[in-house]
Amino acid sequence: MRGIHAISIVFILVIFSTKIYSQSNKNQMEQNRIQAILTIDTENLPSNFQEIIKHEQEVVAKWKEEGILENLFLRDTKNGAVLIFKGIDEAKARELMQTLPLYQLQKSVEYYSLIKQF
Repeated sequence: MRGIHAISIVFILVIFSTKIYSQSNKNQMEQNRIQAILTIDTENLPSNFQEIIKHEQEVVAKWKEEGILENLFLRDTKNGAVLIFKGIDEAKARELMQTLPLYQLQKSVEYYSLIKQF
């Protein structure tokens, strides 16, 4: 009987510690941010650039609604944007960025992993 109790206690501890670890990872992911800096080639804009911008706005609005895009800043040089993603890792941010209509016009994209302090 004693062995069954010991196994039960160990099993409960494993489940409890796994849940705490899982919650800790979830909290850490929610605190992490990925900053993507997109620079586009403004010297070779296609004739349908305004249509591309409209589609771009739809895509980022969807990300905002889904809660994965925290901020979008347009660069004052008018040659790109800075996007702040939350709750995803860098690999997912890269994957998402490649779906942006403006990504096809990119000159460069830089990614930075950030940890939110406050």
